[in-house]
Amino acid sequence: MGQTPTRAPDEDARSRRGAAAAPRRWWRLPIGVQSLIAVGLGSLIGVLAPAAGEQLKILGDVFLNLVQVVVLPLVFPLIVLGIAQMESVKKVGRMAGKAILYFEVVTTVILLVAVTLAKVTGIGEGAKIDTGSPGDIDGLQKDVDFHELILHAVPKNIFAAFGEGNLLGAITFGLLVGVAMAAIGEKSAPFASVLESVSSVMFKVVGYVIRVAPLGVLGFISYDVAHYGFGNLRSLLGFIAVVYAGLAVVLGVIFPVIAAIYRIRYIELLKSIAGLVGLAFVTRSSEAVLAPVMAKLEDFGVSRSTTSFVVPLGYSFNTDGSVLYQAAALVFLSNAYGTDTSLAALLVMVGVLVVLSKGMAGVASASIVVLIAAGNTIGLPAEGIAILVGVDFIVDMARTAVNVVGNSLAAAVIDRSEIRREAKPARRTATLPAPAEHAESKA
Repeated sequence: MGQTPTRAPDEDARSRRGAAAAPRRWWRLPIGVQSLIAVGLGSLIGVLAPAAGEQLKILGDVFLNLVQVVVLPLVFPLIVLGIAQMESVKKVGRMAGKAILYFEVVTTVILLVAVTLAKVTGIGEGAKIDTGSPGDIDGLQKDVDFHELILHAVPKNIFAAFGEGNLLGAITFGLLVGVAMAAIGEKSAPFASVLESVSSVMFKVVGYVIRVAPLGVLGFISYDVAHYGFGNLRSLLGFIAVVYAGLAVVLGVIFPVIAAIYRIRYIELLKSIAGLVGLAFVTRSSEAVLAPVMAKLEDFGVSRSTTSFVVPLGYSFNTDGSVLYQAAALVFLSNAYGTDTSLAALLVMVGVLVVLSKGMAGVASASIVVLIAAGNTIGLPAEGIAILVGVDFIVDMARTAVNVVGNSLAAAVIDRSEIRREAKPARRTATLPAPAEHAESKA
């Protein structure tokens, strides 16, 4: 009687592992590839079954809720620890000053580029603005008040601020706590240990949330295609093209110049965050990638104290892609209504956006709120902005992705400036001969 051939134990183990891995192989695809697959499926559902596509929006909403519920519990301990680990309170103030100055200069340059590009191309001339319905923006029309922004940044109840998702208020309170911890030194060690544990847990939670991102992408794309369609885009193709061209100038010219000045490896930086930029593109939310972007920046070589401070601050004050969109949109509407687009009027437009764009939340379509406020400030009817709502999801994807790149570059720039500052005294000390060596040379 023949014997049944036997296999070695290690061969059996490999066979079992291969059989178990086969059904899960598609999960091993990069998150960006999974998201692209979700984009394709979502587009098909939106076109072929629009009713189902609109219902699938709940997947996107659930994903964003999962992201937003983690943001503040993660950002707060990172900011506090980042400040507490700095050598001195003076460094906190210096870094804050550098960051704010950088944000203001870069966003102003981008605004000037945007209005120039929009003015030269003449977008909006002859556009039919009466197709928009005021009802399309009823839920968005609200004023952006500078005094309210200040009060928003200094909440009277930190628990209420956390409940409202007030990122700017959490940053302010985190700064105060971090400065206090740095001031008392070793006494804050137990609290710092707790915050380290909280941040580690939140990073793990974010990892779980990111794994379901393709489902959120599927829901968003299905809804957008089903709800907005593609037929109403023809009259706005010029506007979309100008916005994308402007964003390409930002990514391909302005950012590389900044990176070259500070000797930052821009291409390597883009490669390190490319997957997360793609995820921000399809989800239209920079908050969705806040935590993993900070982790990638640390891998790139940016210090944790810098990323923990600059990146969350940039989410409110450094929305490069959004301000470009807003400037182009205001020129579009000014041309459509036939209002003044002289140099003086364009400079006023830039000044208004410099103020109103600060404190913008990192959630989908938040730019529309600021756009309405800016339009009201310079005399544009709010009803005209309704025409842009139908294509907002298209430009929102690109401007959100640019926001993520801009904040990543900002963190690298501030970190490099700090390294240069700390290196200067060391270089000066190295060039001075030691007293003994100096005496010996005289002998």
